[in-house]
Amino acid sequence: MSARSLFCLETSVEAGEWGDTASLEALAETALRAAATDLSVNEAQPFPDEPPEVSLVLADDATMTGINAQWRQQHKPTNVLSFPAFPLVPGGMPGPMLGDIILARETIEREARELDKPVDEHLTHLIVHGFLHLFGYDHIRAEDAEKMEAMETRILASLNLSDPYGDTEPV
Repeated sequence: MSARSLFCLETSVEAGEWGDTASLEALAETALRAAATDLSVNEAQPFPDEPPEVSLVLADDATMTGINAQWRQQHKPTNVLSFPAFPLVPGGMPGPMLGDIILARETIEREARELDKPVDEHLTHLIVHGFLHLFGYDHIRAEDAEKMEAMETRILASLNLSDPYGDTEPV
């Protein structure tokens, strides 16, 4: 099975100035293909014959603040939120819908400036991060954070992108 057929991407602009959505969708396809391939090869993640759908929702900080407040009781924007369509544990078989990855443009741009990274590189990292959440990976406990961050770093390296965590402690 080719990596391209491991998922089906649907993108929607809900709010904000995202510019060329075709370029963003191509960036997301590349990031998700790398993540799906890595999961399949390195984590023995099964994928169904019919590629499950991933919804990429492009939002602004105001929209993200509302979503973050409703679902996480945090009245502020965040860079990425993931909402699995069905509960999935790492290694479990996904259903027809993986879920939603929601991105907040202004927060991502601000963080990229603070990190002194190109926006596209930071965006790629956040898409990979959100995708792993859809498969049940998390970073609440230190050992889970170490695993997830190592996976993210490995996936980004396959795209010739730097380690997003560097010398930081897992969060």
